[in-house]
Amino acid sequence: MEKLIANQSYHIFNHANGFENVFNERENYRYFLEKYKEYIDPIAETYSYCLMPNHFHLVVRMRKREVIEEIISRNNFSKVEKNFGKVVSNEVIERYLSKQFSNLFSSYTQSYNKYLKRRGSVFIKNFKRDAIKDKEHFLNEIMYTHRNPIHHGFRTEYNDWEFCSYYDIVNGKSELVEVDKLLKVFEGKDHFIALHSEYLEDWKCKFI
Repeated sequence: MEKLIANQSYHIFNHANGFENVFNERENYRYFLEKYKEYIDPIAETYSYCLMPNHFHLVVRMRKREVIEEIISRNNFSKVEKNFGKVVSNEVIERYLSKQFSNLFSSYTQSYNKYLKRRGSVFIKNFKRDAIKDKEHFLNEIMYTHRNPIHHGFRTEYNDWEFCSYYDIVNGKSELVEVDKLLKVFEGKDHFIALHSEYLEDWKCKFI
């Protein structure tokens, strides 16, 4: 499994543990994003997300090493070794980043179980992550994430699914997504929309 390291981009995804949905109503989606902002925003820049009834996708970039080291030191997550100043090992950073995602899933699960009077895990324990290698890979993962509601037959257009970052990006406003940085990588909003359209048409052509 890929290790989470500072200043690296990832496609992160997770699925329901079993055949139940993890999001059943609008409040579930909203609450997950609220907790996501609490636990993940401090450690990662978010470039896209899509929450589906039984799974989710994220494209994120872990923040710079010095930012994460400062958070770890401030929170006393692990004893900091002293070597000409504060040095946090790669192992500690990886454990802390993984722990933040675990905290997100745990916090959501506790609330979800209490509300539905159920027990047990909601998400698969070991969430999946793929390191993004280059710009082309990054662009494809963004568009793949946004295509999910269409891919699974919930919608026919990108901007029709509420809990997906496409709509926010096109409208230039988001509390989670680094819209300006993302559009710069796509070389502007018009190119962002055009590439998404081409990506969708190429996918549809596979079924003709």
